[in-house]
Amino acid sequence: MPRPTRLIRRHGRFTLDRDTAIRATPGAEGAARLLRALLRPSTGLPLPLHEDGRVVFALDDRLVGLGDEGYALTVNEHAVVLRAATRHGLAHGVQTIRQLLSPRALGSRPVSGVDWTLPGVDVRDAPRLPWRGVLLDVARHFQPVAVLRRFVDLMAVHKLNVLHLHLTDDQGWRMPVPRHPKLTSVGAWRAESMGDGVPHGGSYTRAELTALVSYADERGVRIVPEIEMPGHARAALAAYPELGNFPRRRLPVWTGWGISDAVFGVHDAVLEFCRDVLDEVVEVFPGPHVHLGGDECPTVEWESSPGAARRVRREGLAGPHELHGWFLRAMADHVVERGRVPVSWEPIGDPRAIVMPWRDAADARTAMDLGHDVVMTPHRSTYLDYPQSADPDEPAGQPGLVVTSHDVYHLPLPAGVLGAQCALWTEYVPTARHLERLAYPRLAALADTLWAQRPSWTDFTERMRAHTGRLSALSVPLPRKEDDARSPVPPC
Repeated sequence: MPRPTRLIRRHGRFTLDRDTAIRATPGAEGAARLLRALLRPSTGLPLPLHEDGRVVFALDDRLVGLGDEGYALTVNEHAVVLRAATRHGLAHGVQTIRQLLSPRALGSRPVSGVDWTLPGVDVRDAPRLPWRGVLLDVARHFQPVAVLRRFVDLMAVHKLNVLHLHLTDDQGWRMPVPRHPKLTSVGAWRAESMGDGVPHGGSYTRAELTALVSYADERGVRIVPEIEMPGHARAALAAYPELGNFPRRRLPVWTGWGISDAVFGVHDAVLEFCRDVLDEVVEVFPGPHVHLGGDECPTVEWESSPGAARRVRREGLAGPHELHGWFLRAMADHVVERGRVPVSWEPIGDPRAIVMPWRDAADARTAMDLGHDVVMTPHRSTYLDYPQSADPDEPAGQPGLVVTSHDVYHLPLPAGVLGAQCALWTEYVPTARHLERLAYPRLAALADTLWAQRPSWTDFTERMRAHTGRLSALSVPLPRKEDDARSPVPPC
């Protein structure tokens, strides 16, 4: 899971044992270390590097037709050979090796009395779409970095390759910025959540985020950071009131859900502040994309702000409603100057920005007609904060919709889009266990439909019988009907 492009079963089997060693060509050592780290907790196998190893990992730029993430894997009774053109391709191949073993190989505790045997196969595999992502909202409910690492591990099992971190919002600011320390000392903490009387907060250190980037990269996952602007800014305004439209006003970090009317002002100091923040973001997150947010920005404060009126006149805008696009275009310019690609939730009048249409799938065509690259995120089929069934034991979620695995699998994918991602907003998700319960098996559905060359819901549901056993071995909490359907049948 996801379904390989081509898998041919061959005669023979290869057994990993205490004498098995890995031979890695230059540049492939990281994949060897990854396989060893992933298998050792359950198997206890040392899998050392050795020039005579019968498990061979090789970077091979002569592979044709497999792109940046594809790989070729051959297993017979004599050897295991994994080749790819890039480190990320090798990382995906490592996950396939894991899935070819008994599901118990994916566990975190030692298992005895098991032959760790791989079936003879020839695999050539590459994804259908390059963007296969998940948004994780750590602003509404903070999640420690250990939770993020496990989330990355589970993504990597499914060959999902983009973790979109929603780092700031009205209810909390999680990204440290040295020039503006109150963002985390003040903006990362709220007094309560929806009247529960329980303080909540937390933030990451730069070292934690830098290490997370490396950890994810080793597993074929890149991180897209999101800093919300010019709306969803209440936490930043609590830290620095002078960034608002009414600088003398004092606001706490917001304790409710929804959309606050408090948005950034449009004076020069605000633009300089946002540039400072984005400069820190591109230092910490080396990937090509920076998300600027840009959705759900009320204009009521701009309509009554003298500073906003002056900005409208100065820029020759038609009115306060045009400040939203003007603001985001200014920040997109800064991101581009720093060598990155801006991302936004809606078109901002700059075709250099990637757009993630979330209100309606039909908005994708509008964005593409305006020259934007598009990543599909329609809420009716990708928002995982909605419950995945109407069952009474379903954990609490965003009211109003049910989004099933079937909905995710059949999300709209117009020709020409980069891919798609699901979103896990966390207003109703306080714990890591709750997070994973909402994520799976729906993220397995996303992974399969975006990777497989010819997605088939019927085929996916059949393969989920074995894959549920893997999720169980990984200690992923599943809906009861999924857990009851767990199959002891080996995965291959």
